[in-house]
Amino acid sequence: MSHVENELTSQPECWSRAAELAGRQAAALPGAGERVAIVGCGTSYFMAQAIAALREGAGQGETDAFPASEFQAGRRYDRVLALTRSGTTTEVLELLTALKGRIRTTAVTADPRTPVMEAADEVVVLDFAEERSVVQTRFATTALTLLRAHLGLYGEAVVDDARTALREPLPDGLVDCTQFTFLGRGWTVGLANEAGLKMREASLSWTEAYPAMEYRHGPISITTRGTATWMLGRAPDGLAEQVRATGGMWVAGELDPLAELVRVQRLAVAVAAARGLDPDRPRHLTRSVILVPPAS
Repeated sequence: MSHVENELTSQPECWSRAAELAGRQAAALPGAGERVAIVGCGTSYFMAQAIAALREGAGQGETDAFPASEFQAGRRYDRVLALTRSGTTTEVLELLTALKGRIRTTAVTADPRTPVMEAADEVVVLDFAEERSVVQTRFATTALTLLRAHLGLYGEAVVDDARTALREPLPDGLVDCTQFTFLGRGWTVGLANEAGLKMREASLSWTEAYPAMEYRHGPISITTRGTATWMLGRAPDGLAEQVRATGGMWVAGELDPLAELVRVQRLAVAVAAARGLDPDRPRHLTRSVILVPPAS
């Protein structure tokens, strides 16, 4: 098995551990009423989008999500929360360093032996979700689970759904599709974005992601026989029928949306295998993006 396969199958156990950890790390995580920005890069940015929507939707306070490189320095925040698996990503470290002494910062990371431990004011370490793979799976979903539990939006049914996602076969014909569109609503828009990224990274697939209600405003025009549209969460009324009318495959998100993302991770590995690709060696990618300044 690839590193990606081994790591994605361990997610139910990682999520349970993150939920237990959330109570012990409450002081390091955003408190109710704080104005918060959540930052990350790549997969971590999409998890930031999901967490921000969950937190603001739960009435915990205004919450924005940014790529670390696009943080709005002119805005006032009580805390910046950074998600960084490696703890070495250049943009995250530069931002945390710039905010030192001005805005309270917390980092969630997998590796306690990296520069982020000194760059952030407080750190939550998910070393049990550390990964060998380039393509993120369990760290990202475990970080999201940590925040879901902190917000009181987590239950063991989520873990049960994850086990179902790992056990049940993927829909017939899905691996053979030539194009994949992922849709979300609210906090699952971030998950849809991550689903698209996962398919691109691991299997070089043509993928797109949209808020579900925006899909009708143009993107549905690419849907046809041989394409798949996958909904993460509850679909808008009538959308499934519209997709099926195009001849495209409709995949309903019947499990918890985070468990649906696990199914997408499995699909990415399966499509990679069908195309003769190694998901542990994604094209042009490294495990952490460390930018080397140009020589003077």
